[in-house]
Amino acid sequence: MSTITLSPISESALVCTLPPPAESGKQQRLWAFADAAAELEGVLETVTGMNNLTVFAQPGADLAKLSDGLKHLWPRIKAQAHRGRHIEIPVCYGGEYGEDLAEVAAYHHTTPADIVRRHTEPVYTVFMMGFQPGFPYLGGLPEHLHTPRRAEPRTNVPAGSVGIGGSQTGVYPFASPGGWQIIGRTDMALFQTASYPPTLLLAGDTVRFVAGEVCI
Repeated sequence: MSTITLSPISESALVCTLPPPAESGKQQRLWAFADAAAELEGVLETVTGMNNLTVFAQPGADLAKLSDGLKHLWPRIKAQAHRGRHIEIPVCYGGEYGEDLAEVAAYHHTTPADIVRRHTEPVYTVFMMGFQPGFPYLGGLPEHLHTPRRAEPRTNVPAGSVGIGGSQTGVYPFASPGGWQIIGRTDMALFQTASYPPTLLLAGDTVRFVAGEVCI
């Protein structure tokens, strides 16, 4: 059983951290922990991150007492399978849509076509949302696709860009600076203010990338 470390990050918040690496079973247990922790006396809000949970206390709550409560709660929590939705995301790989595809292939001593095959084979799980509204941090990237971030981040990564950063893959909902290796792009909107919820994906959903046009 993974041990959890509790640390105060302000006068009214605690972060509960698991040892790396982030894994599906750990994340499922954190989701269950978040639900149970929300019922503890003095808890205002819980926010699940990658391999961690932040617990925000109500004004005036005793943080030491809350910490003790969380420490006693964690051993009783078991991972619960979360049945999210399954979303297929069409991606145009390479060329003007994925400027780093050839470099990623060279890093792994293979071809761009093989990188596309490797990237579209797995079913990924949304571990958390972050960085931008609607940005999914996806678990399940095979080790043979782990790729270091760019040495020099780009000042502008187009919306819909699909990238690899270290041991993770994800999709940029909005144009922004970024250092991930961009291998493709999707036209599917990941954030729409007119929708509820506004994000296409939620924690616990599963994702498969589907290759459309491949520019190699």
